[in-house]
Amino acid sequence: MISQDGYARHNIWEHSLTIQNLYRRRCRKEAEEMTCAAQAAELMAPLASPGEVLLDAGCGSGYFFHSLASRSIPLKYIGIDATSALLQIGKQELPAFGLPEENLKVMRLEDLNGRADFVLCMNTLTYMDNYYRPLERLLQVTQKYLILRESISNQAKYSYVNDDYLDPGVDLKVHINTYDKEEVVSLIKGAGFEVDEVLDRRTNGNPEMFLGCPHYWIFLVAIRKRKKM
Repeated sequence: MISQDGYARHNIWEHSLTIQNLYRRRCRKEAEEMTCAAQAAELMAPLASPGEVLLDAGCGSGYFFHSLASRSIPLKYIGIDATSALLQIGKQELPAFGLPEENLKVMRLEDLNGRADFVLCMNTLTYMDNYYRPLERLLQVTQKYLILRESISNQAKYSYVNDDYLDPGVDLKVHINTYDKEEVVSLIKGAGFEVDEVLDRRTNGNPEMFLGCPHYWIFLVAIRKRKKM
């Protein structure tokens, strides 16, 4: 018999109480702000104008909302994630801090449609089987600025390894990919953007090991080119 619950059943993020508890603490402001979240917010701050919209793609529980609010960055926050268990945490915790439940939506990056002035995608594409279609959707949605923080280096490497952070009895693997910088930048520029590379503050250009795989974190800030009149 064929079941329709395959996506949730095989989605690693649905099967880790360790991660879910961490994300709940972040929503409650009981955990320290992530260095990459602080850096992303600081990149946005001088560019943001009141009334503009930020789409946080792969938002987890939406805790990046705090990084905006704590710096009084005047962007309307919308978060999407494919994992309903993580979004449910945000819907339970973040309204107390001023974020409406409806601003958090269950959605895959591949299914994105619409427009946002700013798009943020951190620590997400790295753990997908392939980045082409998700990045294409992100670029289509972005009206002004796309900020990526992913594992990107001069040489691509693709891994598929056991995830040690899952609940007892759950045996699933996770993609851990480093993408080729020249290829990623070329794709972004081909969509009508200029690209700036920014050194990741947490790792300072050094590889970070996680689940036995090196991560080469960098920020890419893509700025949509203005159409010539």
